[in-house]
Amino acid sequence: MRLTDVSVAFSGKTVVRGATFDVRKGAVTAMIGPSGSGKTTLLRALNRLHDLTPGAEVKGQILLGQDDVYGGGIPTPILRGRVGMVFQRPNPFPTMSIADNVTSGLRFNGVKDKKKLEEAIEASLWAAALWDSVKDRLKAPASTLSGGEQQRLCIARALAVEPDVLLMDEPTSSLDPISTQRIEDLMKDLKKIVTIIIVTHNMQQAARVSDDCAFLLMAEDRAGELI
Repeated sequence: MRLTDVSVAFSGKTVVRGATFDVRKGAVTAMIGPSGSGKTTLLRALNRLHDLTPGAEVKGQILLGQDDVYGGGIPTPILRGRVGMVFQRPNPFPTMSIADNVTSGLRFNGVKDKKKLEEAIEASLWAAALWDSVKDRLKAPASTLSGGEQQRLCIARALAVEPDVLLMDEPTSSLDPISTQRIEDLMKDLKKIVTIIIVTHNMQQAARVSDDCAFLLMAEDRAGELI
């Protein structure tokens, strides 16, 4: 991805101003900086999650490959498949089975072939380092998993649609140290197949998992700026 002079405002108040940087393919890029500097706001702009927020305005250019994210170069539903999102707190569909959680995006996109869905379940759970833990209970509700397992299930769900980029908004902030380490180890493996952009407040975590960093600070008017 390439960001050029990207600014985000809500009801006329600028929250992020003039962010310009390239995201390297096959790398983990960490967005770091103090609370309130606009890290999550900028991350959510990358796959148009602000579209439904009243008063939200994104300026500048965001390219996904050669496609202009805000310039009509790519329909939003397709964009959300190519740029996946893992949120701060695990958010699996709690009453859906583990298997149905993984395939929900594929089914939404019209995939009905049973063999393809089954292959996606196993491949995605393997990629998320969860297959060995759940292979014998794929029909169990997602709510039966631990917090760390639920977050890895959300990662598997995002991976099932084969995104180009995976956005991760403080994905370990609500997890215990063991689950955090598993997610960090997972990111190091996942960058072989998907470009990752992570927001973290943990400088040590950024040092452990990232190849590149984007550092945001608040200007005098409290708008976040890349430095």
